[in-house]
Amino acid sequence: METTNYRSTNIDSIQSATILNERTILRSSFLWMAIAMVLTTLSSLLFAFVPQLTALLLEPTEFGVKPTILAYVVMFAPLIFVLLMSFGVNKMSLPVLIATFVAYSVINGISFSFIFYVYSIGSIYKVFLSTAALFALMAIVGYTTKTDLTKLGSLLMIGLIGIVIASLINMFMQSEKMDYIISILGVIIFTGLTAYDVQKIKNLGSEGQGDVFAKKMGIMGALTLYLDFINLFLFLLRLFGGRKD
Repeated sequence: METTNYRSTNIDSIQSATILNERTILRSSFLWMAIAMVLTTLSSLLFAFVPQLTALLLEPTEFGVKPTILAYVVMFAPLIFVLLMSFGVNKMSLPVLIATFVAYSVINGISFSFIFYVYSIGSIYKVFLSTAALFALMAIVGYTTKTDLTKLGSLLMIGLIGIVIASLINMFMQSEKMDYIISILGVIIFTGLTAYDVQKIKNLGSEGQGDVFAKKMGIMGALTLYLDFINLFLFLLRLFGGRKD
């Protein structure tokens, strides 16, 4: 069972602003993203390798194992969390937004535990490191480039919509060739979106909105970068991950 976690947030939906120190929100975004990645990694490892926790997701049958109700819940719940944060950021208090982001990171990690049953742990490790290196490179590009990446970001978002639609179609067609093409396009799109989003977050600020609003934007920026990293990782894993026999 593979996990697909397409990005469903748009940093542009956050109210535009000007911060006195534009680096503050970017540092906050990367800090919260790092926290989310740690929580996701820990929860995925625990549910993949602790039998008592694994039993909550998979139950034995005469033909092997099958997903439990909880397994289906954690597979679809992350999308609900992302939508909740994206559309409710202005109404949520800062503590509620933080709690929602933390819960999302943990539940997303639980859903990722399934990749350990599909791919070898060695290939997961190598793809993760490759993703981290590529993400870091594009983050540096997005931070340092003087070129406005707004038009590129718009094109990439159109491409993202395209691969989501293609993936839905391929759920019925089950074409390995189409899946391969989608994965290649996914890597290209999320590589570009990483640079675009870093530049976008760098340029965010507040027009007298206050410290709380700036902190909220830091969390939403973290959500966007987290989704860029996760989706880049998943597409690279589909291309280069070594499947178990």
